[in-house]
Amino acid sequence: MIRSLPLLLVLAACAEPPKLAQRGRWHVADGFLRDPDHRAAVLRGVNLSGEHKQRPYLGFHQAADFDRVGTAWGFNALRFLIVWAAVEPSRGQYDQSYLDEVARRLDWADEAGLAVVLDMHQDVYGEGFGGDGAPRWACDEALYAAHRPVTPWFANYSSPQVMACFDRLYTDPDTRGRFARAWREVAARLKHHPAVVGFDALNEPHWGSHDLFSFELERLGPFYDEVVTAVRAEAPHWVAFLEPAASRNLGFASGLARRGYGDVVYAPHSYDAQAEAGAGFDPFRRSQVVGNIAALADEARRMGAALWIGEYGGVAGDPGIGAYMDAQYDGAAAASAGGAYWDYSRSSGYGLLGPDGAEKPVLLETLVRPYPARIAGEPSSFAFDEDSRRFTLTYRPDRGISAPTEIVTPVRVYPAGYVVECGGCLVERAAGRLLVRRPPAGATELTLTVTPAW
Repeated sequence: MIRSLPLLLVLAACAEPPKLAQRGRWHVADGFLRDPDHRAAVLRGVNLSGEHKQRPYLGFHQAADFDRVGTAWGFNALRFLIVWAAVEPSRGQYDQSYLDEVARRLDWADEAGLAVVLDMHQDVYGEGFGGDGAPRWACDEALYAAHRPVTPWFANYSSPQVMACFDRLYTDPDTRGRFARAWREVAARLKHHPAVVGFDALNEPHWGSHDLFSFELERLGPFYDEVVTAVRAEAPHWVAFLEPAASRNLGFASGLARRGYGDVVYAPHSYDAQAEAGAGFDPFRRSQVVGNIAALADEARRMGAALWIGEYGGVAGDPGIGAYMDAQYDGAAAASAGGAYWDYSRSSGYGLLGPDGAEKPVLLETLVRPYPARIAGEPSSFAFDEDSRRFTLTYRPDRGISAPTEIVTPVRVYPAGYVVECGGCLVERAAGRLLVRRPPAGATELTLTVTPAW
């Protein structure tokens, strides 16, 4: 794909700077997302939320609901859904009151200690097809009129009219430019907000009518380049969370290539096909879930990116939900990756809360677990045994990092406290946190275990 000289120059200016220059802001280095102190960061959180897809584009969540994510559940991150239709409801008209409301919720996230990834969400292209994402003006009324909705909802992606609108998004300079400009407006309004780590350019990008196997190379990659350039014109410090083509959810390996700029996180989703079809989760498929996340980690390494699972989730009432969520945690932990559960809503489906607003214990009992939120060094892996409640973290300490390694130790998991073994490291206990202040003298690799104080 031949790019214009100005775009090449902009991308070159975004190339990854030396590691020391990156400290003081969120960045990607050595295959990991790193915080301003250069600690490897495991962002473990929730999607907020499916209620943002439709008008008024915001959910029920208030400050106390944000606080519960961190205080009661021990998560440290949000994938915060926004949609193009909310940002730019009419062509060239940006809804500043909507962005003000988003900023208010980011304030609540910051107060709760939650890092935020802004996600430009879409399902079935946009509102013209009864989905969410693109405003109605962003495609042709004739295509909307000719479309015949089908069930299940995701089967609408095979509609020729829906595919034509995706083609337009990627190939029509005006439509593509308007999408990038909408992202730039978001960045201009929120670039100084301390809660925002980065942006997920587009949820589950469909390939339209293009050849599935060349879509990422010929259309999606250049599309991302234009969006990242637009966002970083306003917010050069935002990390780019880039998803593979939606075909990755169907089991097709991603061919998304390394980009010409740094600070990229590969942000695929992880769902089991049988569970998604409503059959529940067969524990014998555990190895497929764990193995798929290992393959995603390989794809991230090929891109020179960190890995973050932007979505995973299940229905509380389905058979095998505990084993399903356990497999998702273990797969991500083996890759030292974080992820965001779908989603923090009130529903009888995937929501963490029931329709009455009560927690779903079967979900939260398996989702609320210890994990290393920040690692002062190079992570190897972490693991949690649900039966013994034994947590293990192995990493190579970086003594040039003065900030501590932080491990989330939820009270739900360790109600009577816990015992730490780390070969002589200096630790400090805080509310729901274990801080490793100093690794053992001379240790090049540290294995730390946390077990219940029964």
